[in-house]
Amino acid sequence: MSFDVDIAKTVSSGKRHFHLRVKFQSTARRTAIYGPSGAGKSLTLQALAGLLTPDTGRIAFDGKLLFDRDSKVDVPARERRFGYLFQDYALFPHLNVRQNIAFGLTAGLRNPSAQVGGEAVDRWLRTFELTNVAAQHPSELSGGQRQRTALARALVNSPRALLLDEPFSALDSELRDRMRSELDDLLQRIDIPMLMITHDKDDLARFGEATLYLRDGLISERPAPSLLRASPSSLHAV
Repeated sequence: MSFDVDIAKTVSSGKRHFHLRVKFQSTARRTAIYGPSGAGKSLTLQALAGLLTPDTGRIAFDGKLLFDRDSKVDVPARERRFGYLFQDYALFPHLNVRQNIAFGLTAGLRNPSAQVGGEAVDRWLRTFELTNVAAQHPSELSGGQRQRTALARALVNSPRALLLDEPFSALDSELRDRMRSELDDLLQRIDIPMLMITHDKDDLARFGEATLYLRDGLISERPAPSLLRASPSSLHAV
């Protein structure tokens, strides 16, 4: 599995303009893009997922073209088959845990029924120990339960890769350490590629098989030596 990315995007707000210019290739099972807030990490992840359209460039995964401005290729987000975990989890407050997970299986914006079942949903309820809270709503859950619900929703449709946007930033330090271990164990069991964005060096220590440093919308050629743990054979900033 590999990511091959070469994109540019300008985002404007009033008189302010932010220019994203990201180019990299990674064949690692776990890739981490790190850097300070406002560096363009979330924009990069959204472009990979198909939630943001670059102005120019191309995106390919596992040899399949997902976006190419010149060729007018733009595969819809759902058809890219990436599991996406938002930084704030983006759970639907009016849906219970089971419905939130099942939403990943529904086409369009139709809400799943309150008792929606199926082995795919049941599997992830068991995997993340959410069966006992399946009928509860996000406001009734702990931080860890909300994160596990969002992860289950990202995984229920058997994605080809998992895209994680600062997955531990909303958790306290003790829970953050435990959830890192849980995610690490999960990734070893399901064995799918993961691309994570983060500004936390502890995330890099656990998940940075390959790392890229992003600052001011650009991949740095000289990442901080104390944080860089990339394997030259798996990662190329080009």
